[in-house]
Amino acid sequence: MQNKGAILTFAILLAAVCFYQLSFTWVSNKVKDDAIEYAQGDEMKEFQYLDSMKSEVVYNFLGLKKFTFKDVQELEINLGLDLKGGMNVTLQVEVQDIIRAMSNYSDDETFNAALALATKNQQNSTKDYVTLFGEAFEEIDPNAKLASVFNTLELRDQVNFNTSNADVLKIIDEQTKAAIANAFNIIRTRIDRFGVAQPNIQNLQTSGRILVELPGVKDQNRVRSLLQGTANLEFWETYENQEVYQYMLQANERIKEMQVLESEKSVEDTTPESTEAEATTDTTEENSLLSELEAGAADTTATPDNLAAFKEQYPLFALLNPSTDQTGQLYAGPIVGIAHAKDTAQINTYLHNPQIKSLFPRDLKFAWTAKSMDEAGNYYRLIALKVTTRDGKAPLDGGVITDARQDFDQFGTNPEVAMQMNAEGAKVWQRMTKENVGKSIAIVLDGYVRSFPNVNQEIAGGRSSISGLESIEEAQDLANVLKSGKMPAPARIIQEDIVGPSLGQKAINSGLISFVIAFALVLLYMLFFYSKNAGLAANIALVANMFFIFGILASLGAVLTLPGIAGIVLTIGMSVDANVLIYERIQEEMRAGKGVKLAITDGYKNAYSAIIDGQVTTLLTGVVLYLFGSGPIKGFATTLIIGILTSLFSAIFLTRLIFEWQLKKGGRILFASTATEGWLRNMKIKFLEKRKMFYVISGVFILISIGSFFVRGLNYGIDFKGGRSYIVEFQKDVEVGEVRAALADVFGAAPEVKTSGEDIKITTDYRIEDRSEDVDNEVEALLMQGLKDADLIDQSVTLEEFTQDYQQSSQKVGPTISDDIRKDAAIAIGFSLIIIFLYILVRFRDWQYGLGAVAALAHDSLIVLGIFSLLSGVLPFSLEIDQAFIAAILTVLGYSINDTVVVFDRIREYLGLHPKRDRVENVDAALNSTLRRTFSTSLSTFVVLLAIFLFGGATIRGFTFALLVGVVVGTYSSLFIATPIAHDTRNRVAKVVAKRKK
Repeated sequence: MQNKGAILTFAILLAAVCFYQLSFTWVSNKVKDDAIEYAQGDEMKEFQYLDSMKSEVVYNFLGLKKFTFKDVQELEINLGLDLKGGMNVTLQVEVQDIIRAMSNYSDDETFNAALALATKNQQNSTKDYVTLFGEAFEEIDPNAKLASVFNTLELRDQVNFNTSNADVLKIIDEQTKAAIANAFNIIRTRIDRFGVAQPNIQNLQTSGRILVELPGVKDQNRVRSLLQGTANLEFWETYENQEVYQYMLQANERIKEMQVLESEKSVEDTTPESTEAEATTDTTEENSLLSELEAGAADTTATPDNLAAFKEQYPLFALLNPSTDQTGQLYAGPIVGIAHAKDTAQINTYLHNPQIKSLFPRDLKFAWTAKSMDEAGNYYRLIALKVTTRDGKAPLDGGVITDARQDFDQFGTNPEVAMQMNAEGAKVWQRMTKENVGKSIAIVLDGYVRSFPNVNQEIAGGRSSISGLESIEEAQDLANVLKSGKMPAPARIIQEDIVGPSLGQKAINSGLISFVIAFALVLLYMLFFYSKNAGLAANIALVANMFFIFGILASLGAVLTLPGIAGIVLTIGMSVDANVLIYERIQEEMRAGKGVKLAITDGYKNAYSAIIDGQVTTLLTGVVLYLFGSGPIKGFATTLIIGILTSLFSAIFLTRLIFEWQLKKGGRILFASTATEGWLRNMKIKFLEKRKMFYVISGVFILISIGSFFVRGLNYGIDFKGGRSYIVEFQKDVEVGEVRAALADVFGAAPEVKTSGEDIKITTDYRIEDRSEDVDNEVEALLMQGLKDADLIDQSVTLEEFTQDYQQSSQKVGPTISDDIRKDAAIAIGFSLIIIFLYILVRFRDWQYGLGAVAALAHDSLIVLGIFSLLSGVLPFSLEIDQAFIAAILTVLGYSINDTVVVFDRIREYLGLHPKRDRVENVDAALNSTLRRTFSTSLSTFVVLLAIFLFGGATIRGFTFALLVGVVVGTYSSLFIATPIAHDTRNRVAKVVAKRKK
């Protein structure tokens, strides 16, 4: 063996690097264990302990370099959300809002129609939003000029009336990219200040999308608010209640008139006499009630007895209770009314109606308070704001804030946010406070009034504060977003995965159990099948391989997920293949009469071709998965790629070093046990002679699969169809039907409800296209309420307790994301097939081999899909077609092509060794010679996957089931489909060529 010293040196250095990288994980876990022991179950104490250790030196590596706990955490192996718990969120920066702001919110009809059309087309297009907007603008009006829309004050230096549409679009594109980059920086700053350990924030390839991974977070509602808040802070002067009340009376009168006219239109055959009489009565009663209301005598709360009459006479005040005391006197200040949360939407509709709006002063606008006035969160106040600028914007906004911090009020009890303004902001703030002494100034954040303090005196220096906050955490988050800066446009959550810590711990336990069992089974199998000599060498290489995989994962900062563990365990099974190929070749050389030393040398040399071809095709599949996958799928691909590379090194070089050492010691080396030495040797199966029988068998399975696609269809997961899914753990036994019936009322339609291990999985598309900021929290609240109403969970549970104790995980995939996932999945499968075909074409210089391989892969995919279609809803676990299934399909393709390439390689070898022998005889002999290797690899891989399937947990059971089926079908197609198709194709081509020559 040449370069033995270099290989040994490399192995030692690689082991040293892996040990160094893994040592940080060991130290970090030790500190965390100390925190758990100190806290004695108190989570706050545990957090405080770890927080206090961040700057403490906890690791002194050989006295050469000291590391703090924060340094150690950054260098340890990162656990994915499915193992650690936390949130994975994909945000979409609303580019249309950026464009709308650039136009200064133009009311141009063509411009707004183009925005609407571009937003609609975005759901089914891979183009960026600016391009879609340009195409929509051109489609709606080819003669329209974008320059007339974007000739604003901010863009006047770049856009004039002669600027072409193409140039304006270039400017818009530059501005939106800069705004998206700014949004990314703002979100990153917010997360950094939020205090999450090891967050992952990255821009995605699709313009405007940002991925945020927050391991360990528990308060998902708080995180949603933090990520989606634009931090659009504004300071407004206000109207007094007394000034607005007279307009409210007029508005009430106008609303009533509109309702009367509407009711008259809907009533047929009404006589003039009766109408006149009714109108007279109405007017009399109305004047009487209005007089009482103006005098403060009318009961604006309306009892059940007079509610119908009151709503008819006072439609506005029936919903919006005027701000008066018990005697009817109007309160001072900017509060013009109080309303129940459910009525605010209708009040907004009234106040935004053009006929009603015309009654109010043009400089008057309304805004609701962000905080309810009661603990139950039912009633909110309506504040009257005064517009004092020509452009209708606030005289002062958050852009002037230079610093913001969480503080307490003068009594030291209630949290607030203290702010400092720049010189320009301080000047405007001083003028506003001077002119409004004795009045209120409203502080508005993202369209809602946070506070409206009364100005006692002129304030110089630019200092101000926001009070009325519910908790220290709210004050800290608000200070965070204000200090980070205003978002250029709203960022909405379009995809979300949440895993609770308890479910993460279950995943860790099940993952470790499956890993240990699979690893032990493979070690025992190698000892049993290949004797204690060769089997032990393979096992040592396998242990080293695992060590290398984890060390490289740690050094790359890769994230270890549950599919990642599955990838490692699968690597265990597939890495055995290299040793199997080598050992089988060595045994062939020994049976040919060669000595052990020469047989080992020639066995390794002759096995290289098959090993490289088989592993490279699987590696290419892993690369495709990595490029087109996301989240857990990328984690699976990462471990698969690393595992293939390290297993090649371990199987080829480390085992060779062990054998060299054994030969030097003079020991006897056996490459097969007595019990297995004769298995599947000297087989003489007529594969090509029986190929038509196997064509029929495969054809029947494929027809059944296609028929099932039309009859039963496929059970698409929310990855592909969009929606929300929740895994809920109940504290008592519940039936699936009970849960479905309980949620049908609140969601308007029965959701899909299934068992998921010991828990219940609930899937719904309710309000999935709603992109409002609070929609996710509202849907979760409805989910909780529906379960409460059916008495399936404790009535006293709050939403926070529900999301932490009952809701084990949740997932959300918006329609746009699901479209993209479907496209990426189709591209990934198609691209992998093309790559495999081209690789085989180059390696074997025969397109018939490539065609046979691709036909076998298509055969495998159809049958696996057909089995999922046939058995969905029959087996007691989920058989959804989702991203994990696509990963499984691609892995099956990689495994199947690995088998096929080994067979092709042996056929090529036999054709070269026996050129005068009949081709059919050569092909059959080659296939028979690979049976023992195929059996060993397939059985070891199947046993490994079976361990994952049985002990790996419910979350990846469907994934591993696809792999199990794929191993069986892939092994079958490698022997009975790929080679026969390549053979028949070659014969047909030969016949056509022969006919042409004649």
